[in-house]
Amino acid sequence: MLLPGLLFYFLIALGPSMATAVYSFTDATGIKGAPIRWIGLDNYREFLFMGRASVDNLAALQRTLIFCAAVTLIQFTMGLIVALLVNQKLRGTNIFRTLYFMPVILGVVIQGLMWSLFLYPLGGPAAKLLSLLGMRSEFLGGQPAEAFAWVIFIQIWANMGTTMMIFIAGLQTIPSEMYEAARIDGANSWQVFRNVTWPLLTPSVNTNLLLNIIGSLQAWQLFLVLVGYRNGTQVLGYLIYATGFGQTSGSVSSSFRQGYAAAASIILFLLVLVIGMSVQYILQRREARILG
Repeated sequence: MLLPGLLFYFLIALGPSMATAVYSFTDATGIKGAPIRWIGLDNYREFLFMGRASVDNLAALQRTLIFCAAVTLIQFTMGLIVALLVNQKLRGTNIFRTLYFMPVILGVVIQGLMWSLFLYPLGGPAAKLLSLLGMRSEFLGGQPAEAFAWVIFIQIWANMGTTMMIFIAGLQTIPSEMYEAARIDGANSWQVFRNVTWPLLTPSVNTNLLLNIIGSLQAWQLFLVLVGYRNGTQVLGYLIYATGFGQTSGSVSSSFRQGYAAAASIILFLLVLVIGMSVQYILQRREARILG
């Protein structure tokens, strides 16, 4: 009975993953009829250590870590604050929950196109607003650091609803008697949060941190839609896509090198694995210490 499901899993997930690992040791281009040669660790050596390309690759790796840290920290904090606010038993909270969660149900392309139009520097709503204040910005088309910051902002906007909903689910599992007992003992709002809410939210905290870290390390689609293949903005996931499928943008182009891209994707996989496992180990120890 398990065989059909296992076969489907192998064809859709495990098989392509194993093929990627094998292709990473070849010079495969993905072009039909082109020969494929076994080249061992040359792709990994070139990616990490050889020439100007390795410098750009390591810079993309650094930007990936910066993107992950910024998105995780801000999205986690904002999701927790918003969850605490909309979990109050007040009129209209359901409307705000819906509004905050709506971006999640939109596809990445729709999210990107919406913000591209909003931030369009020649007559877009944001540009008109700045012009009223005597200011001007190129937004996504400006300096790489500015465009990169906008992608971080949009990534948080697009996914904060998921973080919020996980925290809301955690908040609703906390018995009201715990809050009543803390109030009777004279605890103020901060003490209630610190000694009751935060410890009992530990499972939700763990889930959100892992999802935010892994999701942001793998994110690249918004970069494709919003800024394209531009020097100074690529993250590792986008670099893999562009190298493997030959994306060209303006004066910047990348060749069809699917073996090289496969090696880069294995490096990204190892990065996600090491960071994910390390964070999970730390969170599990924290959970055992707090909840027993």
